[in-house]
This record gives sequence, C-alpha cells and structure tokens, in this order.
Amino acid sequence: MTVQSQNVTSRDEVLRLSEEMIANGSRSFAAAAKLFAPATRADAVMLYAWCRHADDLIDGQDLGHHQQADFAEGQAERLEELRQQTQAALNGNATDDPVFEALQQVVARNHIPHRHPLELIRGFEMDVEQRVYRTADDMLDYCYHVAGVVGVMMAMIMGVRDDAVLDRASDLGVAFQLTNIARDIIDDARVGRVYLPSEWLAEAGLEDIDPSNRKQWPVLHSLALRLLDRAEPHYASAYAGVSALPFRSAWAIAAARRVYRDIGRKLREGGPEAWEKRVSTSTRRKIWLMILSFGDVLLTRFSPSGQGPARAGLYQRP
Repeated sequence: MTVQSQNVTSRDEVLRLSEEMIANGSRSFAAAAKLFAPATRADAVMLYAWCRHADDLIDGQDLGHHQQADFAEGQAERLEELRQQTQAALNGNATDDPVFEALQQVVARNHIPHRHPLELIRGFEMDVEQRVYRTADDMLDYCYHVAGVVGVMMAMIMGVRDDAVLDRASDLGVAFQLTNIARDIIDDARVGRVYLPSEWLAEAGLEDIDPSNRKQWPVLHSLALRLLDRAEPHYASAYAGVSALPFRSAWAIAAARRVYRDIGRKLREGGPEAWEKRVSTSTRRKIWLMILSFGDVLLTRFSPSGQGPARAGLYQRP
C-alpha cells in the first residue's frame, strides 16, 4: 500500500500515513517502535516512512514486498527524482507529498544534518550502479549508507549528539544490514543483486551465485554464517551505547537489537533449508524478546555511559 502524493501538510495526517506504512512495511520495527515515548515514536515513524518510500521507489516494491520484474527499467531516473525531491524538502520547499513532508518536519525538528538523508540516497545509488563489492570493507561501506546512517538519524531523534554514541548507533544499523544480507542471499540473487564480497565467493570456489542451483546453498550458508559472525561485534558495540539513551528509547533499541539477532539465530539453526521461506520472528517470540530487552536496559542503567567494547576494527562512518 504505497502512500500517494496528495495535499497533506498537517502533522497529524502525515503521522497517520506514516503509521500505516510502518504497520505494513516492517513488523519488526513496528513492534519495537511501540516502546518509544510518544514524541520520539512519532518522529521515528515519520523518518521510517520516508526511508521506506525511498527504498520502494528504487527497488520497485510495495512496502518492501511484491518485487516488480522490470524494476531496473527507469531506475536511474527514479533515483534522480528521489534526490531532487529530497533536496527540495531539506531546503524547506513546500511539498504536497506526505513522505517528504515527514522528512522535512523530522529533520528540522531534530536538527539532523542534511548530509545524512543524502548519504542514504548514495546507498541507493550503489544499487542502481550495480556496484560490485570486492572486499568486506566495500560491503560495510554499503551497509553504512543504507542502514548505518539510518541508525545515526534515529539516535539524533532520541536526543543523541555525542559522536561516540552516534558511532554505536551506526554500528547497530550496520549489524542489521549484515543480518539482512545473510537472510536474503538467495532472494537478492534472484533479482541480480549480490552483496557478498567477491573475495569471499572466490575463496568458497564460486564465481557467481545461481539461486536455482541447490548445490550452492550449503556453501552460501557458510558465507551467511560468516556475515552473522561479522555482525556480532557491531551488535555488541551497539549495546554499549544503550546506556546513553532515555529509558524508553533504550528499551525500543534493545528490543530491535534482540529481534534482528534472532533472525540470525534462526538462519544459523535452520541451515540452508531456512531459505525455503523468508526467515522471520513470530509475534509471540517478539513479545518474549521485548521482555528480555527490558532486563538488558536495566543492566545498562548500572553501567557508566560509554562503557563497553572498544570499536577497534569496526567500520568508521564518514
């Protein structure tokens, strides 16, 4: 259910449409976002709405689903349209499109540097360019641009301005994206996208990925596990930043962290056969993880802010 452009400028209406998008576009984030304080939740949901719209526009999807077969046709033109509309919104120009109105309101209210939304668009540009990720560092650069920077903007909505804490917010976004890449190796390959480093594929004896070749799946699953292992230090770093957040924001982030790590757990335990269907977490399991995350936050209240594992060796955001 894509939100169409219409004459909508009131905050209440923009928020209502944003809530519809998150409810239908990301059940995992929607569940965690319920834990935010109302004002924080409103801005987080509105930022999500713009991110979701931008992603759908480039990928030819509808709220992250129903991939169009010809999505690559006209993709460069859609990217340029997205860039121009985003820049206009950041410049404060009037708009009748609710998702760009949402972006405009959130960025202004939270003093988010304009370069951050534009960094996300640079990540979409990497997809349009069909960038080849030769090394793990290349892949992490992509992860930052499509997810790490979203973590930074979300943290700013929660009131964070400390660069050290923003680094850990970026780490969480990168961890989420590494988990996404591992979960979606087969689905991405079906539409011609490969995010695994080509060096890793060569080491595993693969020149490319053929999603229909089931003999490749065990090898690809071993690479998925390598991605999940790579995500773990980023998840650990992100947890160290939770103590710097207001309690309800900390609970929401801790819950999202547990839910995404659980997706990785299911992929690990399910083996290559896990790719027979989309790996996800049940509602009952999400509730249990949200309860556990409450304990996670309580533990951080007894730890000095900023304490945690050093970020040595982790991706450094620009």
